[in-house]
Amino acid sequence: MLLNFSQNGITLTIEIQSDGSTTLKQFFTEFDDDVEEKNSLWCPLAEIHLSGENMDDLHGAKHTASVGARTLRYHSHCSTETPWGQLVEIQLSNEQINVTVHYQFYTQISAIRAWTTVENISPKPIGLEYVSSFAYTGIDGGMDYTDRDLKIYIPHNAWSREVNWQGYTPIELGLERWEELPKKGLSTKRIAVSNTGTWSIKEHLPMAAIVNTKRNSAWMFQIENNGSWNWEISDADKRLYVKISGPDEQENGWYKQLMPGEQFESVKVGIAVGRDFNDVLKQITYYRRKIFQNNLPNSKLPVIFNDYMNCLWGDPTEEKELPVIDRAAETGAEYFCMDAGWYANGSWWETVGEWQPAQHRFPNGIKYIFDYIRKKGMIPGIWLEIEVMGIQCPLANEWEDECFFMRHGKRVVDHGRYQLDFRHEKVRNYATKVIDRLVNEYGVGYLKMDYNIDGGVGTEINADSFGDGLLKHNLAYLTWMHETMKRHPELIWECCSSGGLRMDYAMLSMGHLQSVSDQSYYLKNTPIAAAAPTAVLPEQGAIWSYPMPEADRYETELNMINAMLGRIHLSGAITAISNERFGLVKEAIECYKTYRNDLSHAAPFYPLGIPNYHDAFLCLGMRFQDCTRLSVWCMKTQERQIFIPLEASDQDARILYPSNSECTVKTLTDGLLVTFPNAYRAVLIERRS
Repeated sequence: MLLNFSQNGITLTIEIQSDGSTTLKQFFTEFDDDVEEKNSLWCPLAEIHLSGENMDDLHGAKHTASVGARTLRYHSHCSTETPWGQLVEIQLSNEQINVTVHYQFYTQISAIRAWTTVENISPKPIGLEYVSSFAYTGIDGGMDYTDRDLKIYIPHNAWSREVNWQGYTPIELGLERWEELPKKGLSTKRIAVSNTGTWSIKEHLPMAAIVNTKRNSAWMFQIENNGSWNWEISDADKRLYVKISGPDEQENGWYKQLMPGEQFESVKVGIAVGRDFNDVLKQITYYRRKIFQNNLPNSKLPVIFNDYMNCLWGDPTEEKELPVIDRAAETGAEYFCMDAGWYANGSWWETVGEWQPAQHRFPNGIKYIFDYIRKKGMIPGIWLEIEVMGIQCPLANEWEDECFFMRHGKRVVDHGRYQLDFRHEKVRNYATKVIDRLVNEYGVGYLKMDYNIDGGVGTEINADSFGDGLLKHNLAYLTWMHETMKRHPELIWECCSSGGLRMDYAMLSMGHLQSVSDQSYYLKNTPIAAAAPTAVLPEQGAIWSYPMPEADRYETELNMINAMLGRIHLSGAITAISNERFGLVKEAIECYKTYRNDLSHAAPFYPLGIPNYHDAFLCLGMRFQDCTRLSVWCMKTQERQIFIPLEASDQDARILYPSNSECTVKTLTDGLLVTFPNAYRAVLIERRS
């Protein structure tokens, strides 16, 4: 029996065998990769590893062939209409567990959200070691692994080197296909990416893309968890499969003892399909907008000035702040955020946690600074790192160990800080009181919520495993975050984790902005800024733009253009730059305000391909309703001219910023020809539809 569900170009076909075993036969658009019948042993709807079960497979580290999955049989299904679109739920069961596989469609978007719930229906506890959120066999479409038309794109990530996409063929990642293997193309090699800890993206973004240029098809998925996760691609039944999950025991130290009648819900995963990388990026961009809970103040996309980057560097005082506030107001900034250091008496890294202003920094009180910001027509903001407590903070000696992450009977320490456990009522109540005080007493309308440690594999307190403690803490923090934002609906909430080390859509479904990077050198910030819309919505991606006193006119322009197709996060030595450079900053912000309201509907694309750190030219395109805008950067000295392929149009292009650019743009039938007089220059181009 076949169950067929289709919406917005996605076809989802589930095959039920005569014995009740089920297979996700098809999940794609426009073409059917089902050249041969799929064996249900290798194509389960969900992969469930139970403690003590036989792993009936030559599996190695692969998450395949668990008896927990192979013994599941079809029980029922339902399809209901939700405010977002069709929700398909398939219920499977065996003697021990009920499993429900969820596929949420979204109206007018070629994307779904998938997750799995497991219920213990036996009279005894059951150990969970792995639960897939999404599993599908056939992503290769029957192609040979050596074919360069099949590529897996993996976004590498690091502090100040974020969003670094690299594309590989399966064979370049060591995955060979040997037809003579005795188990029908089954090997122990896998392509696996995992993250363990409270920094959700310290080495890789929680996403990937698979592009098949021969069949004109592409996938892109994202894992929506603010902690541990993993995905793997490998072979089974002469096909490539993908299995995506939150934490598990093997990779992340996660184990869950499921008591009789208890349920476990996996983390959610978003999966988009399209024709190529740009098309599937558009679909996942639209999907992100569906799950993003914005608020009215942030929906206006205000320009934010933050006093940290290449400005006060975490050393605010009344004397330093006032001239910076004056100059920031002149640029047209609408929010002014005081960054780290406002609580500091001397060495402060290991003493944070009380969140009281240092009196010697503000002779007239810190509220005087915030009132001054409002007097200058801006809304004040402040930096916090509410999830940690310094090891030298007086409160650390007063609070119980249960308020902190614990492993082997000891508090977890990273970089001079303890990790607070948001499952504990004292922690949540204290954090809430801090936010209430900042908003109600100081008039703060913007929070920069930073996070500069990694709590590691998790905590043993009230947990079946370290990873179980971490996952529960992650969910508790998200709940607290949601409740706090409901208490203060006018507050804009910026997510930051040493820049972009927690750029995930568990956080970003609620957080209004995301600090994309801590990169302090604008030329190295350019490729990060150009690639940022692959990881975060353009209306959420906060890009530092920090004019420098030693920079020439062209470097100032480039610095501003880095942020002009995202959220402008202005900083820098604005009190020290020349009037000419200051004029370029003001012009950029005035230009940005003419189109910023449309960014929340725009779709990013890359006419020159996915940005690479060593490219001579970089180009980020944004399709608006009535035009296309492109940021184009010349990053090398060897070349001066670049052709940018675009769809045909009878409209001429123009340089939107800077207004007196020495660069030129020529409209051709199939694109634009952009010429730069020399390297390290950039232009923002507009072409009407």
